[in-house]
Amino acid sequence: MNTLPSRQIASLGILFLYSSLAWSAEPVAADNKGLWVAQQIDREDQGFVNQVSEVTMTLKNKHGQESHRSMTIKTLEVEGDGDKSLTIFKTPRDVKGTAFLSFTHAIGPDDQWIFLPALKRVKRISSNNKSGPFMGSEFAYEDISSQEVEKYTYKYIREDEVMGTKGHVVERYPVDRKSGYTKQIIRVDGEAWRFETIEYYDRKGELLKTLTYDDYKQYPNKKWRATSFHMVNHQTGKSTLLLWNDIKFGQKLTERDFDKNALKRTR
Repeated sequence: MNTLPSRQIASLGILFLYSSLAWSAEPVAADNKGLWVAQQIDREDQGFVNQVSEVTMTLKNKHGQESHRSMTIKTLEVEGDGDKSLTIFKTPRDVKGTAFLSFTHAIGPDDQWIFLPALKRVKRISSNNKSGPFMGSEFAYEDISSQEVEKYTYKYIREDEVMGTKGHVVERYPVDRKSGYTKQIIRVDGEAWRFETIEYYDRKGELLKTLTYDDYKQYPNKKWRATSFHMVNHQTGKSTLLLWNDIKFGQKLTERDFDKNALKRTR
């Protein structure tokens, strides 16, 4: 969702709890209000089916020097579990043909693999390495999984203005003890349920990164997508900008497009 992260970062999604709270029309008791917000985000984005996007990645170091990459990201909505996504790097030459496959799970660790054309082999990403940087960017491997509700516990902080309308500020805490974060603070609007920012706090409890979503567009299927994801690392001064172009829904994608053999077929 969003991302991505909303479904986009898994595309670079969110199938959540089956509790009746997910369909509540009014906020629930204060103790559960953070969870209620997360469920509204999920409900708003259910039914997108699949998505294909062209994405440019700009890496900037602390001196302002930039490098650029282009990729195609495909995402498949999975009923009853997290989304599947396949990222294929097209440029520059040194990363061309690199492909990353991610199966997000609502419960338990995600399954992730990367195909490295120079080695001509598929490598599984260990769950112990989920906090490591994705392809040298400021996004960690865990940042680019779809944001399943069950992956967090929640604490409602306050109502606030978000993107010009009534919104919500919520703290969420990763369930996985191997996460690189102690908590995240999300800001979402209370109408379309879109992310504005996510703040990531490291294992020492200090602010590490902020992800800002910008330039939202609504598509014919009524789904909202941000076209700009800007991740800033406050501790290193580095940043990564993802610009989403040519977003298409309802493409001819099947489960076979997201199996491990698909990694090698991308060459």
